[in-house]
Amino acid sequence: MAEQRMLKFVTVDRDMPEKRPPQLRREDFGEIYREFADAKAAEQSSRCSQCGVPYCQSHCPLHNNIPDWLRLTAEGRLREAYEISQATNTFPEICGRICPQDRLCEGNCVIEQSGHGTVTIGAVEKYINDTAMEEGWVQPIRPAYEREESVAVIGSGPGGLSAADMLRRAGVQVTVYERQDRAGGLMTYGIPGFKLEKDVVMKRIAQLEDGGVTFVLGCDVGRDVSFDELRAKHDAILIATGVYKSRDLEAPGIGAQGIVRALDYLTASNRKSFGDEVPEFDNGELNAEGKKVVVIGGGDTAMDCVRTAIRQGASSVKCLYRRDRDNMPGSQREVANAEEEGVEFVWLSGPRGFHGERVSGVMVHKMRLGAPDATGRRMPELIEGADYVEEADLVIKALGFEPEDLPKLWGVEGLEVTRWGTVTADFRTHETSLPGVYACGDIQRGASLVVWAIRDGREAADAILTQINTASAGVAAE
Repeated sequence: MAEQRMLKFVTVDRDMPEKRPPQLRREDFGEIYREFADAKAAEQSSRCSQCGVPYCQSHCPLHNNIPDWLRLTAEGRLREAYEISQATNTFPEICGRICPQDRLCEGNCVIEQSGHGTVTIGAVEKYINDTAMEEGWVQPIRPAYEREESVAVIGSGPGGLSAADMLRRAGVQVTVYERQDRAGGLMTYGIPGFKLEKDVVMKRIAQLEDGGVTFVLGCDVGRDVSFDELRAKHDAILIATGVYKSRDLEAPGIGAQGIVRALDYLTASNRKSFGDEVPEFDNGELNAEGKKVVVIGGGDTAMDCVRTAIRQGASSVKCLYRRDRDNMPGSQREVANAEEEGVEFVWLSGPRGFHGERVSGVMVHKMRLGAPDATGRRMPELIEGADYVEEADLVIKALGFEPEDLPKLWGVEGLEVTRWGTVTADFRTHETSLPGVYACGDIQRGASLVVWAIRDGREAADAILTQINTASAGVAAE
């Protein structure tokens, strides 16, 4: 009977949840997609081909058991679908919202390759786990027994929180040290509410707290507590700080007022959504209302900035990117959403300089794509004599992120870093050059996706458990 519920992709068309009209989306920071109804989620799940080699699963960094929870959803067995979904993913309700499914699971769906349109995996994942939250199926962590060993997690982004979850389930005492006043890292302050509602993140953090994870907020390691103090206090340390140092431009006029960093801009907007006092927003410095906005960059952070500026009431929003649409790193789905909302993309363009002590314009040079570089991407080349000036009252630099110099920042000797500044760590065990010290997420692999950070955090937790179990067995043997 179960098989008859599936393989309906030949008779049922792909259908995403209803998308709110652009004119309404521009007015608030609410989620742009409406929820699936029960019948629609079951219908769309039934399109899965249940293929013998599920490419959706193999192309998911967490190797989620996607065909299984699609089948269970099609059969109306939602609680079982939730159990399967959360077995491999610490935060499935978050991944269902912000994973670039078009580049991962959905982009590798077999029926997509055959021309029938991919299964709406992300929307179903979101539906399953939102239902689980509403129905009370998501329970606080209750370890079978408590252990004496303790682990310090530095940073409360997706990598650190996923590790904290796994360690706490094993009964380990976990303390998360976070320099911001709220936990969640970029999920809280970097990603806008129209992609990830803040109550979703706060609910998961509350679940961890209820399960016994201790959060020390407003604690800046290296200033409020030393790294050596943490090593002395805990049995192991996990570095999960993420990468927050913004890449910059070298161009005439770069220091002008009105040229701001993407993270500063997004953080101010997200803080306002929490009801915080944000002087830089209130005085207009980090507020796009009524302004001609130019965003420089083509990644997901740039997409967040342009769409935030639209919602703040900018008079115009343009995005400069030095390659073309097909070669941009950001999600094509996000680009389409931004265009619907009124963002103009200026392809094959980059900044040459800036006008005014308070920025009034961007000197733009036009480009064309030349020969491929070592990665296979065609390199942009300047077109001589094709420069022009783009008017701007606010310029947002969304050029990506680099690691901070942690050994210097924390005064740590022996912590090895790569030539890019990321912490050197084994990609299986995540152990660094210092015994008992591990690293995961962006601070190890460089700026990447939330789903990769979750995977790293889970792997690091497994390695830490192996370490403390081995140490515990050694003590018992003595």
